[in-house]
This record gives sequence, C-alpha cells and structure tokens, in this order.
Amino acid sequence: MADEVILSETKGAVAVLTFNRPAALNAIDAATLKAFEAAFIAAESDRAVHVIVITGAGEKAFVAGGDIGDLDSRQGLPHYIEFGEDLHRVFNRVEACDKPTIAAVNGFALGGGTELLLCTDMRLVADTARLGLPEINLGLFPGAGGTQRLIREIAPCRAREMMFTGSQITAQEAVELGLCNRVVAKAELMVEAMKLAERVASKSPLILKLLKRTLRQGAQMPLPQALAHEHAMIGLVLDAADAHEGCRAFLEKRPANFTGR
Repeated sequence: MADEVILSETKGAVAVLTFNRPAALNAIDAATLKAFEAAFIAAESDRAVHVIVITGAGEKAFVAGGDIGDLDSRQGLPHYIEFGEDLHRVFNRVEACDKPTIAAVNGFALGGGTELLLCTDMRLVADTARLGLPEINLGLFPGAGGTQRLIREIAPCRAREMMFTGSQITAQEAVELGLCNRVVAKAELMVEAMKLAERVASKSPLILKLLKRTLRQGAQMPLPQALAHEHAMIGLVLDAADAHEGCRAFLEKRPANFTGR
C-alpha cells in the first residue's frame, strides 16, 4: 500500500480516501488525479458507503496543490487543456456527489488542496493547517474551480485578497471566514472526522441524497424558484419509507432503522 498514491479504506458506512504522496506533500499530478477519481467513484457507487472522508497522509499536508514539476513538464496548449478538463471533471464530481463528503484537513491545503476542499460538504481543519490559493506567486491563478467557488463562499473582497496576494491563512482564520466548520487538535482530527461522519451516516441515505440535491440545485436558482423546488422535493421525502420510519421511531421513543427507501 505504501506505493499507492490514493489509499481507500471503508469503516462501517464511512469511506476514507487518503492522498498518499507525503514526500511530495500530497501534491496532485495526473496519475494521482486519475487514482483519486477511481477511488471516489468506487466509494460513491458502494451502496454500503453513506459518507466519504477525504484526507492526506503524513504530518505536513492535506493536499499542497498541483505538482509543479508535473505541471511545468507539460508543453503545448492541448496538454494544459486536457489536465484542466480532468481536474474540473473530478472536482465537479466531488461537489455533485449525492453522499455527504467531509474534508479532514491535516496540514497544508494550498492551491488545488483548497480547491478540493471547496467541493466538500463539511471541513474539519487541524490547528496546524494552512490554507490558501498561492498560484499568483507562480504567475498563475486558480484554475480548478477556485476563482468561482471561493468568491461564492466568503466575502468577495476577502476572496480577492487571498487570490491577489497568494497569502496563506491559518486554521482559525479559515473558520472565521466560513471556509471550515471548526478547528480540531491535530492529534484528534481523524477521531473527530470519523465521529462526524458516523453521525451523518446514521441518517437515511435517501433523505441525505434528496437534501443534498435540494441544497445544490436550489443554490443556483432565484429564491421563488428555489422555494418551489424545495416544495417539490419535500413531497418526495414525505412519500419515502424512511420518513415514516423516522416518525414512528420518534413516537415509539426508539432509534430509527433507516433502510434508504
């Protein structure tokens, strides 16, 4: 397993995907991106998996961005276009996944690392971690969704400052900006990430899927249309067996036994 660039492990109803290039600070090259896509599709397709956790191996990095050597070795516009298309396809898949996703940010999340984080639903960040979009320092700018997702998640002036200066922010600053849920002591990061994942995984996978779709699709609509969309989706929810099971469990004062139907 030491030579696998992505480690995949299932713990109960939780899949844990780990970027495993610690010597390269888990930087993303073409091979790593391909391996991550395959591992993510496998977890997404596994009916026994209800939540997906993404993290990095080693003590220093979650994902420290794209592999600069790999990027610089590419020649010609077609190669850059292809790599950009691959990045967007994979990151869009993470964002659109029907299963809840959690980023356990154990260290540097720079460039593509922050852009990947922006595609996940919930983010726990180690107290030693640093985030940022430093591409401007290399004569580049974020191209894996960062320019569009960051400016939609935090105040545009702060997003511009991060991208224009290429500066890093601390874990606490990331929480204060609304980029992450909370700061966790590094030694407890995976414990807390698994607690959160297991808590979410105990809910109905069907209702979580419908909830995620309602949130994602409604966010792209004007409010009147978004509310109409919510109205239609809650009608589907109320017809689900899990909704009736949840109500009966509440009335009978017992844990619900959700089946995803």
